Amino acid sequence: MPSKMSSAPPEPPRLDRVRYNCCMTEKVTGPRSYFPSIEKKYGQPIQHWMDILVPHADKTHMQQVAVLKDEHGMGHGHANAIVHVFRAQ
Repeated sequence: MPSKMSSAPPEPPRLDRVRYNCCMTEKVTGPRSYFPSIEKKYGQPIQHWMDILVPHADKTHMQQVAVLKDEHGMGHGHANAIVHVFRAQ
């Protein structure tokens, strides 16, 4: 029996709907492990920072990091972690 695979490529995620999964129950590793300390230090949920990056989606990784650092006073490691997850979504 032939499979019903679509020949169209999957749609990329809509950048206006990029959402951070806030309710994870397993141990978090990698860049997401910084998220609790980012939220505590800057007083904003991760979604706030993801939303800031949406208009900068066409920029390079380091340009996006610079937006968070230069325009919002974020440290390099925290900005890098957020951009890494943003670009992976």
